[in-house]
Amino acid sequence: MTLRNALIGALAVASLTACGTTAPSSDNGKIQVVASTNVWGSVVKAVGGDEVEVKALLDDPSADPHSYESKPADAALVKNAKLVVFNGGGYDDFFAKLITSDATKKVEAFPLRDNHHSEPATGAPDADGHDHSVNEHVWYDLHTVQAVAEAAANELGAIAPDKKTTFEKNTADFTAKLEELEKKVEGIGAGKKVASTEPIAHYLVEETGAQDATPEEFSKAIEEESDVPAAALASMNQLVEGKQVNVLVNNTQTENQVTKGLVEKAKAAGVPVVPVTETLPEGVTGYLDWMSKQVDALSQALKA
Repeated sequence: MTLRNALIGALAVASLTACGTTAPSSDNGKIQVVASTNVWGSVVKAVGGDEVEVKALLDDPSADPHSYESKPADAALVKNAKLVVFNGGGYDDFFAKLITSDATKKVEAFPLRDNHHSEPATGAPDADGHDHSVNEHVWYDLHTVQAVAEAAANELGAIAPDKKTTFEKNTADFTAKLEELEKKVEGIGAGKKVASTEPIAHYLVEETGAQDATPEEFSKAIEEESDVPAAALASMNQLVEGKQVNVLVNNTQTENQVTKGLVEKAKAAGVPVVPVTETLPEGVTGYLDWMSKQVDALSQALKA
């Protein structure tokens, strides 16, 4: 998937950090970190703890991240940051353009995925004609999240060598909990089929062992905000209304009339609907809390 072609207006960026306090200041002694989204911000917060102050440019749980347009204030934040963290892979290109100095320490998530997966970043379609190997939503890939945490710990340790041991311990604790999550989700969907309104949770679904039955043309149209081809929509409706899938995974942050209609059809047919998001919603304490709740919801739905 690629970032949507049209950026449709700016979001209001709250002055909350990824941990829900205040915007970064340069005189509090903490390492200033700026992240593209509060998802990656929360990962760095887990690693840096009280030694970091994190600002996420995207932290509105009701907004579509693909529509974000950066502002002058964002550029100033990035310029003054000691460390920046972003997704890459075409997801948050607006953020990469804000990095104007080669001296800025940075962690880019998407390229780190290749270090933990044997398949290349691009690939051929699977047996069903679906090319699902290219997916930039790598925060749903627990291995990549671990790699980002480790990279952040290395960069923070270089910035504050006297705190390196603390960062390494925090990363070890975070990784242990990620591994618990992985054990919880691994293989739980074997023999089951899943459809998605948009494949943001692709890697999580893949980890369950469930088959992604979503028509490729449907996913492509939703991601590019174009009209869904009639044949693809008919196929998707048939999957849901005919209960040919066990779960419908719904991205609640990029809903439109087509996806809302599918959710209604799934509920009417008795197909469990699992909501997923692209940024941390309100009411969660961080990445692990958020992902645990989504894993539990997916697990419960696959067992239904």
